[in-house]
Amino acid sequence: MGRLVGSFGVRGWVKVAPLSADPAALLDHPTWWLKAPGADAWQETKVTEARAHGATIVAELQGVVSREEAAARKGSEIGLPRALLPAPSGDEMYVSDLVGLDVVNRQGVALGRVVAVQDYGAHPVLQVVAGTERRLIPFVAAYVDHVDLPARRIDVDWQADY
Repeated sequence: MGRLVGSFGVRGWVKVAPLSADPAALLDHPTWWLKAPGADAWQETKVTEARAHGATIVAELQGVVSREEAAARKGSEIGLPRALLPAPSGDEMYVSDLVGLDVVNRQGVALGRVVAVQDYGAHPVLQVVAGTERRLIPFVAAYVDHVDLPARRIDVDWQADY
């Protein structure tokens, strides 16, 4: 849902880069789950106050009272339990639903499995891995023919030698 990108002010507020289609979605939740860089576990964190600040969000987290404490959390990921998110409608899906899906091209060649989805600004990019081979496939209609979540498969117009 977002990433802590630094401190804001001197009273321990944090600055958040939202990673969702609706940047204000985090403002509706009084509790966030944070995962520090390199950590395996998520930590439940109460949000005392939060507001939009340009393209970012600034927030006061319970127990964080100084600029240094806020800065120490830089790089932490922000997540929410899936049960708290609205169900996708129609042909919508959450980016996290794509991780783990098999990718097959129009010729029936298995290109690998999605290990991550990155957003580089213009559009999301699928990171597809098969053994030691890694491919980056833009997640756009020009290359993605179909996503079948129940079958855990993405059909693409992408050659095996790209």
